[in-house]
Amino acid sequence: MKYGFIGCGNMGGALAKALACSTTDILLSDPSPKTQALAQELDCFIGDNETAAWECERLFLAVKPQMMEAVLRPLAPILRQKKPLLITIAAGLQIETIESYAGTELPIIRIMPNTPVAVGKGMILYCCNSLVEQETLDDFLADMVPAGSLDHLEEHLIDAACCVSGCGPAYVYMFMEAMADGAVACGLPRQKALEYAANTLVGAAQMYLSTGTHPGELKDAVCSPGGSTIAGVKALEENGFRGTVMDCIQAAYKRNKELG
Repeated sequence: MKYGFIGCGNMGGALAKALACSTTDILLSDPSPKTQALAQELDCFIGDNETAAWECERLFLAVKPQMMEAVLRPLAPILRQKKPLLITIAAGLQIETIESYAGTELPIIRIMPNTPVAVGKGMILYCCNSLVEQETLDDFLADMVPAGSLDHLEEHLIDAACCVSGCGPAYVYMFMEAMADGAVACGLPRQKALEYAANTLVGAAQMYLSTGTHPGELKDAVCSPGGSTIAGVKALEENGFRGTVMDCIQAAYKRNKELG
């Protein structure tokens, strides 16, 4: 089979659903009861880690960083013999660390996806070692296209970028909820408030992506002199909005380094 998934949690499951390949080319390995339901949904196979390592050309390592060594050490004899392509999504763990756990040099792609891959709008950062052939990389990237946008990044920048794209959806959801809460406090029905906040975030992001205009300039274009928007901006600035967001990203980056 083409792809084996060791770990089928939220991210592993979302990636398995998104792959542009036949589901009969996918094998899932995860003790969670949810794995059976996912296999039925995708009409794919279930096996254990050893079976995945033997039978699959490419292995997604979709487990937490703290679990990676315990997962890879027992598979080392198989990995040394078969040399499958490993695809790791573990935050903080560098490619050389994955190699040390596997006990051998083998082709490895490191990706940092985010949860919107579940709806085909993910941001997926990637890098790889020199053992990944260009043809293999191109084929993998083509299989990943339905998951969202892919961007190559040098590995030393992955941990910092992950704090924006990987962790970022959680912060955006908090901001969206807070915007809606404020509107509810002003009398707007909850569902309407959430819908308006979500569509505003999508539209504002698309405005930047489509025009390339600096966010500060786009913000200024909304702020009429003496108007309601600048009053809101003033309230955000007085409460340390920018500094808090910067601290948030730096705290996530620090934790990434600790995980590695």
